[in-house]
Amino acid sequence: METSIIIEGVIAFFLVIAGLFGIVGSFGMIKLTETMQRLHAPTKATTLGVGGVLIASMLYFFLVKGDFSFHELMITLFLFLTAPISANFIAKTYLQANTRPTDLPETGRDYGWSIYDDPPVRSDTPE
Repeated sequence: METSIIIEGVIAFFLVIAGLFGIVGSFGMIKLTETMQRLHAPTKATTLGVGGVLIASMLYFFLVKGDFSFHELMITLFLFLTAPISANFIAKTYLQANTRPTDLPETGRDYGWSIYDDPPVRSDTPE
């Protein structure tokens, strides 16, 4: 089965974009010095890079081989869902370990920073 130049171009486009995001994310990990700065590179750029490779693979199998690959779709969705959550946990852990409540700016609200606030007391639990 012969593939058209448009299909090859679309697949190549996703691979090139994925490679660019991967390079930018890797460069960010090398160049940025602080933990909170370095957290940005893998959770944004590298996630999009891996996602681009998986989308290109999914398109290849669907458009060239004629078979829908469900695995790449599931990996892409899992990656896009878990990367921001893990980055949030890493950022909260970093704040907890390296700052004091007095170091943080005022929020200007009735509540403070979530990692330092006492958990709310539930009225339905016995004391």
